[in-house]
Amino acid sequence: MSGPSAPGPDGRPKPRRTEVLRGLAAVFALTLRACPGALATRVATVVVAGTAPIAASWLLKYVVDSLTSDGFRVADLTWAAAGIGLLTVALAAGSAVASYADSRIRRATATCAQSDLLEAVNRLSGLSRLEQPAFHDRLQLAVQSAQGADRLVAAALQGAQGVLTMTGFLGSLLLISPALALIVVAAAVPALFAQLANSRHRADMFWRTSNLARRQIFYRGLLTDTQAAKEIRLYGLGSYFAQRLRDDLDGINSQEEHLDRRLVRHETALAVLGAAVSTGALVWGVHQAATGGLSAGDVSLLVAALAGVQSALISLVSSIAQSHQTALMFAHFLYVTQVEDDLPAPAAPVEPPPLSRAIELRDVWFRYTDDGPWILRGVDLTIPYGTSLAVVGLNGAGKSTLVKLLCRLYDPQRGSILWDGTDLRDMPADLLRRRISVVFQDPMEYDLTAGENIGLGDLDALRDPARIHAAAADADIHSALDRLPQGYDTMLSRMFFPDDTEESAAGVQLSGGQWQRLALARALMRSGRDLMILDEPGTGLDAVAERHIHDRLTALRQGETSILVSHRMGTARAADHIVVIADGTVREAGTHGELMSLGGAYAELFTTQAEGYAVDQGVEETVR
Repeated sequence: MSGPSAPGPDGRPKPRRTEVLRGLAAVFALTLRACPGALATRVATVVVAGTAPIAASWLLKYVVDSLTSDGFRVADLTWAAAGIGLLTVALAAGSAVASYADSRIRRATATCAQSDLLEAVNRLSGLSRLEQPAFHDRLQLAVQSAQGADRLVAAALQGAQGVLTMTGFLGSLLLISPALALIVVAAAVPALFAQLANSRHRADMFWRTSNLARRQIFYRGLLTDTQAAKEIRLYGLGSYFAQRLRDDLDGINSQEEHLDRRLVRHETALAVLGAAVSTGALVWGVHQAATGGLSAGDVSLLVAALAGVQSALISLVSSIAQSHQTALMFAHFLYVTQVEDDLPAPAAPVEPPPLSRAIELRDVWFRYTDDGPWILRGVDLTIPYGTSLAVVGLNGAGKSTLVKLLCRLYDPQRGSILWDGTDLRDMPADLLRRRISVVFQDPMEYDLTAGENIGLGDLDALRDPARIHAAAADADIHSALDRLPQGYDTMLSRMFFPDDTEESAAGVQLSGGQWQRLALARALMRSGRDLMILDEPGTGLDAVAERHIHDRLTALRQGETSILVSHRMGTARAADHIVVIADGTVREAGTHGELMSLGGAYAELFTTQAEGYAVDQGVEETVR
C-alpha cells in the first residue's frame, strides 16, 4: 500500500492526483472480477456506437454526391440507404444492450466493492483505527465510492467511445481541410484542462466537507433515535440539534455554491468558443461549396463531422473529468481496503494454549493516542490459573482499559501481557479471543431475535436451543424470554419485523436490566473458555437481581479463571484476590480481609459504601 497522502490546506490528508490511474485500474480490475461478461458486452457496444456514426456519414456523402451527379445507379443508392438504416438499427439495439450491461455492472460492482470494503474493516483486529475521526471520514467516502464504482466504468467507456468517434470524424475533416481539423482540436484543449481542474476541485471539496457530512449523520440519528428521544424531548434539544445540522448543511452548500459558480463561468466560455469554431467552419464550407472547392457530399460530411467532433469532444472531456473525479474519490476506497492492521501480525504466530499457569501483566503502560494521557502506568499483576480476581476502583481509573488489553483490542505501548509465559503480541488476536468470554460494560443490543442475541456468543451453537436456554437460565433471563409473544423467536427490536412485512407483529424492546442479563447469557454461551471477564455485569440490575446474578456467577466461576471489574465493593469481596486500580496503577492487592486490615483505599471505598447501605437501612427502620 502506498504511504499516506500529503496534507491539504486544512491539515487533513487528501488523495494524491497521481492516484487517478491507480483508481482507474482498480475499478476496472474490480469490474472484470465482478462481471466479466457484462464488461465485454459493454466494450462491444462502445465499438458499435463509436464507429457507426462515421460509417453512416460516409454513406450519406456517397448518396448526396450520387444524387447531384449524372448517371447514378438506383441499386447502389438503395444499398447505401439500407446500410444507413442498418447502422441506425445497430445503434438503437446497441443502446438497449448497453443499458442492460450498465445495470448488470452497477449491481455487480456495488456488491463486490462493498463486500471488499466490509471485509477490509473486519480485518482490523483492534479498535484504534475505528476511533479515529479521519478514518471514519475516509470510510464514509469509501462507501460512496463503492456505490458509484460503476460510474467510473461508464465514464471511461463513454470516453473510449468518444475517442473512436472523434478519431473517425477528425480523419474525415483532415481529408476536407487539415487546418480546419487542427483548429477544432485546439479549441477543445482549454475545455479538457478546465474540466480536469473542476473535477479535482470537486473531489477536494468532498474531502473538505466529509467531516460536516459525518456530523449530519450524527445529528440526524439523534433526532430519529428512540433511545435519544427521551432526553431530547425532556430537555427540548430538538431545535438545537436541528439548527446544528442546518449549520453544517449551510457549510457544505456554501462550498458547493462557490464551485458551481466556477463551473458556470468556465462552461459558458467554453460553449461560446465551441460554437464560434463550428460556425466559422460551416461558413467556410458553404463558401467552398459555392466556389466549387467542395462537393455537396463533402458539405454534408463536413456538417456531420463538425457535429460529431464537437459532440465527441464534449463527451470525451466530460468523461475524462468524471473519471478523474471518481478515481480521486476511489482513492479513499483503496486506502480503506489496503489499510494496515492496527494490531501487527506476529512474525512467528503462536497458537494460545489452554491456560494452565497464569496471566501476567509486566510494567504495562497504555494510552489511546500518542499525545494523550497515560491510562495505565506501569501495571504489574499476576492472575493465577483457576482463581477469581476482582478489579475495583473509581470511574476513570483504567479498569475497562485493562479489560480491552486482556482481549487484545489494543497492544500496550510499553511492557507486556503474558499468557502462560507467551506474549499476547505473539498470538493471533482471533485465536486468543476464542479462549475468552466477556461481558462488556456497554454490551450490544442486536435487532435480532432473543435466541439469536444469546446464540451469537458461540456461532457454532447458534441453532442449538438447549444451549441457548441453559445460558439464559444461568443468567436468570429464561423465564422472561419464554413469556415473550413468540418466545425465543421474538424479535427484540422496534425497527424490524420478524419477517419484514407490514402485517407482522412489532418486535419487543427489553428493559435495561433484561438486556444486561441477556448479554450475560451471551457470554455464558462461552462458559467453557479459559478466561471469563465480567466488566460491571450488575449495571442496570436492581439490588435483588444483582445479588442473584452475582451468587450465580460465583458458583459458575468456582475453579475457573475469571476477572470481575466493579466499583461495588460488596460484589468484589467474594473474589480470591482483589486489586485496587487508581490513577492507572495497582494501588493495593490482596484478599478482602487483608485489604480491610491494611486500612487503605479499598477499606475506605468499602467502608464508604457500607455506611451508605447502613444509612439507608436506618431510614427504612425509622419509617417502619
